[in-house]
Amino acid sequence: MPDLVEPTRVAAPLCLPRLAALGGVVAIGGGTGLGRTLRALSFLGGRLTGVVATTDNGGSTGWIREQAGGIAWGDIRNCINQVVDQPTLGSRLLEYRFVDAGELSGHSLGNLIMLALDQLCVRPLQAIDLVRDVLGLKLHLLPMCESPAHLAACYADGRSVHGQIELEAMTQVPPRIWLDPRVAATPEAVAAVVDADLILFGPGSFMTSILPALLLPDFRAAVAASRAPRVLIGNLHPEPGPVGLLEPAALLQWTREVLEVQVFDQLLWPASRPAPCLDGVQLVVAPLAASDPRVHEPTLLAQAIERCLGG
Repeated sequence: MPDLVEPTRVAAPLCLPRLAALGGVVAIGGGTGLGRTLRALSFLGGRLTGVVATTDNGGSTGWIREQAGGIAWGDIRNCINQVVDQPTLGSRLLEYRFVDAGELSGHSLGNLIMLALDQLCVRPLQAIDLVRDVLGLKLHLLPMCESPAHLAACYADGRSVHGQIELEAMTQVPPRIWLDPRVAATPEAVAAVVDADLILFGPGSFMTSILPALLLPDFRAAVAASRAPRVLIGNLHPEPGPVGLLEPAALLQWTREVLEVQVFDQLLWPASRPAPCLDGVQLVVAPLAASDPRVHEPTLLAQAIERCLGG
């Protein structure tokens, strides 16, 4: 699937009174999935915050991390472009990939731009804010952490696996998963969760897009203590990799075991898939895909999230 998904306008806020009345919404995830959620709720402007996974070690992002270190920029760049109303020169530059350029072929100019801004700034968050300002984006985008870290896991027999790409290739669901090294969450991300009236997760790869932020102890504690509705958005299709083999109830149980805490109150499930049986988590079933069955349609997604609030 290409990184850039053409923008789709969401329903007017008047059709979503509960969402429109919220003081703050936090959406957590990475890449295309989180970008769809942010697009769906972009009418909230500065009341919307995306917390983006920064552990990717594949593709152009992985190459840049090998060469220069730092956090993964690919998912942040992807989210930025999905919430741009109209493509601009700036947004097109962020999505440009080099062709016929030797070792640079296939690599993202946007990732290099973000790396350069990061090196010019004191914090990665400042680099993101510079791009937001140039593109006129009102929502907030926060990296889950500002220190480089990788995903790690182990098999039941103790064999360890290091790196997101390697985790995606695992043939069994890992009994343990963690961040290496142990790092702190971006303080603004923790503060956003503390103040949130609604916390959303995904959609997207559960183990490599949704779970990473929850592996940060301070961020996980804030989510666990929140009294806001905490909604996990289901994927339109079973995801590849080991967790894709789990039924939703088993996935939620595995999450509780890994995190040692309950972090989801509701599961928003696509009507196009058989409804699962759950225990302890409310199930909300709604249409989430329109003409393109590969991705969540922003207007339908916003309407479904409104239903999670009691609509």
